[in-house]
Amino acid sequence: MATMKDIAKLAGVSTSTVSHVINKTRFVSDEIAERVNNAAKELHYTAPSALARSFKTNRTNTLGMIVTTSTNPFFGEVVKGVERSCYHAGYNLILCNTEGDAQRMKASIDTLMQKRVDGFILMCSTLEGEYSEILEKLQSVPVVVMDWGPISLPCDKIQDNSLRGGYLATKHLIQQGHREIGCITGPLVRHQAQMRYQGFKRAMKEAALNINPKWVVEGDFECEGGYQALAKFQDNGKLPSAIFAGNDMMAMGLINAANEQGISVPADLSVMGYDDIHLAKYMTPSLTTVHQPKYRLGKAAVDALIQRISDSGSEPQIVELEPAVIERGSVAEFLGER
Repeated sequence: MATMKDIAKLAGVSTSTVSHVINKTRFVSDEIAERVNNAAKELHYTAPSALARSFKTNRTNTLGMIVTTSTNPFFGEVVKGVERSCYHAGYNLILCNTEGDAQRMKASIDTLMQKRVDGFILMCSTLEGEYSEILEKLQSVPVVVMDWGPISLPCDKIQDNSLRGGYLATKHLIQQGHREIGCITGPLVRHQAQMRYQGFKRAMKEAALNINPKWVVEGDFECEGGYQALAKFQDNGKLPSAIFAGNDMMAMGLINAANEQGISVPADLSVMGYDDIHLAKYMTPSLTTVHQPKYRLGKAAVDALIQRISDSGSEPQIVELEPAVIERGSVAEFLGER
């Protein structure tokens, strides 16, 4: 029976390279992988099954990711970064969608446990406040949490600096001459929404600008929330000259509502978003927003989880990626007249 050593000799590579190709434990170039696979085929090599390997090594080289469904493309872009990073690291990914339901999350965790995944990536911010029983199930496995609020589980956390992002977004509007600035927050029970709102308030205070409570509307992080927010602003009197929306989806809904009413963006109303989803630059006008490094968020989560799997005794870490303003067409300089 042929061995990996036989394949390595025929393919002209090291035994460890053969192992990585066959077990898919590390990315190997297509040219080398083809040589190894051709040599294995020529020698009639039969690899041990994944199940047999998992019992021998106590690893399945599989990660589980649990996400909350949303119309927001942000989540899909982060998942793409996770999936690609898993592939390059030689891991498989099983993705479960909770649809914002705590029972589905429990069922998904049970399923992934039965699949013997090596670790979990959690991206389920809509379940904040409901996680104590759920996370008890995860005490025995490595866990990385993405974009969740403060939790008691000692685990690694990957997040964007939402406080800094909200501050930068508002400061950009102020630098463009705006003094009457409104804010559409996300649901304020959500950690990221609260931090972005705190950043908005910090920038306004730093510039000695008053926050008009009539110009602060709580949204839902979806397009509909931004769309409905315009009517709430109008019900409270005149519009501000600029509005910071807590994510791009709400900014898109706001712009759509403004267009329907003949309010020109940015001539009559400047709009600032947050996330820099792929669609943001293709809107009319293109959306000025705060960029979140979504691929890097996904990669950082995979890197942290693999490190945690290898070294479970190290202290939990918080990886915080810095946001940046992306200037496009939805914010105009305010010259003092409207």
